[in-house]
Amino acid sequence: MFMLDNIPKLRKGKTRLFSPENVYGEKGKGGMADITVEPQPEVVKIGQYWRGINPSARELGQKWKVRPYIFLEKGKETVLMDTDGPGKVTHIWMTVYERWYRELVIKMYWDGEENPSVVCPLSDFFCSGWGKPLTINSIPINTNPTGGFNCYLPMPFRKHAKITLENLAPVDSLYFYYAISMEETEIADDELYFHAQFRRTNPVPYKQDYTILDNVKGQGHYIGTQMSWQQNADDWWGEGEFKAFIDGDDEFPTYCNTGTEDYFGGAWGFGENFSAPFLGYQNLMDGTRKEQYKKVGHVGDRHSMYRFHIMDPIIFSKDIKVTIQDLGWRSEHRYQPLQDDISSVAYWYQTEPHVKFAKIYTRDEIEVSRADFMDDLFKDFDPYKPLDKK
Repeated sequence: MFMLDNIPKLRKGKTRLFSPENVYGEKGKGGMADITVEPQPEVVKIGQYWRGINPSARELGQKWKVRPYIFLEKGKETVLMDTDGPGKVTHIWMTVYERWYRELVIKMYWDGEENPSVVCPLSDFFCSGWGKPLTINSIPINTNPTGGFNCYLPMPFRKHAKITLENLAPVDSLYFYYAISMEETEIADDELYFHAQFRRTNPVPYKQDYTILDNVKGQGHYIGTQMSWQQNADDWWGEGEFKAFIDGDDEFPTYCNTGTEDYFGGAWGFGENFSAPFLGYQNLMDGTRKEQYKKVGHVGDRHSMYRFHIMDPIIFSKDIKVTIQDLGWRSEHRYQPLQDDISSVAYWYQTEPHVKFAKIYTRDEIEVSRADFMDDLFKDFDPYKPLDKK
């Protein structure tokens, strides 16, 4: 990690920033948008959706925040970053209205690959489970009130990098902001490619483990888990063991911990919410759990957890599979296999090429119930209509 002791050292790379104000991160070309009806040539080239000029800057003009955000066309994949290497993504910041947290899917492609190395709903990628703006104080991923998404995981590439967002919603996504920092630099032979994969099973089949990651072939290390967990039964739900099957493990894994809250750094049923540099847990239920040790969960409770293996990566040389048990309690102090609604994000680094992800989820498959208050607010709202005429 690039930490405080690295700051004084001379760096030979070059910094670039990709944003709506400079879509290709070019030197000396940020903030060049002007109050014009037609889009900038680079906006046309990269294929970003154009809905007209920004009325907020109409009296100030060029240099005055003319294009700080973009719109994401319904049902389309929008390119946010498209650049040649070698280089390394060093920071990603994004924000959008909560309405689209789980309807925007972030994808990352390294070195011209056809199948993306990252496919994940936006908020889940940033450890904000259930499409809610959580406060996450981890070092790799940091999410701040209200919905400031940050990722500091380094993402090296050698020839080319492309980052996109797919809008699965039946309406355009309004006011999406982003800034992607990159360092132009040589990449060492032993630097691996970043990967992240989303999964959901609703409900988990009876007496079956939930699969977080499977069918990974190559060399690398597993570096993180985010989970969104909804109870479909009352009482404690987190007795299940986290397992990593490494390099040919069959029925029994090499890596097997003692329980769900143990794996995420808690103990005795979590007790309360916390967010630490590499581990965290949040219960999204309304109110407080005054009777938390008498009743440690209710049907419908939603939990969000993360663990980053930055200091303790799970290393594999041929393959890896990661699972967790969906396990609670029943009468007579017996374990009960549960059937909860579970989603997850697996984060890892590996050599390329990677095995194509078995499933890309549809909008209906990842959707979570919520009050769509933003639909009515923006139903007939078009801020550019009065000024979008020659």
